[in-house]
Amino acid sequence: MYRSMKKKDLEIALERVRPFTDPDPALEQYPTPATIAADILFSAYSAGDIQGMKVMDLGCGTGIFSIGAALLGAGMVVGYDISESALEIARENASGFGLDIDFKESRIEDVNEGADTVIMNPPFGSQRKGADRPFLEKAMDSAERIYSIHMANTLDFIREYAETHGRALASYKIYKYVIPHTFSFHTKTKQTVEIAAVLIQ
Repeated sequence: MYRSMKKKDLEIALERVRPFTDPDPALEQYPTPATIAADILFSAYSAGDIQGMKVMDLGCGTGIFSIGAALLGAGMVVGYDISESALEIARENASGFGLDIDFKESRIEDVNEGADTVIMNPPFGSQRKGADRPFLEKAMDSAERIYSIHMANTLDFIREYAETHGRALASYKIYKYVIPHTFSFHTKTKQTVEIAAVLIQ
């Protein structure tokens, strides 16, 4: 179903992706805004890292990156998540677009396949320190090009972590991310934080 898309068209399409219905705070299940997802996906597409490629989405949630990659012409898309309820929504979302995406339930440590490109929004580690590390490690074991979202204040750590695995933080872009009041421990109606979309290669 691939057709050439402008970034704005992709963003409009991704607005249709249904988010979590009952997010789990332990898994840090926050939605990736369509504007940010579209920008990251289009950067990867423009770099030749999506069209015709095998794309893997680690911690795929309800599938926004998986769906975006498929819409941009990925040859194959595989999404992994530990939450069956999130995967059910992801499958419904993909079906709504008429897309064939392979969504699999698995712990990230148990993923055992490679890809050309990984695009992911792993847990930030706000609830459990270091929660993003297994995702980074698995991504670097699995693909040459990794597009991933992290808290902006962890950029030095991401750079050092990539280098210890023989990889490099090639580029990054900072976004303002509005966290809505989602869980009982949130004290504000919404909170804005800075996140960084990084490219590791």
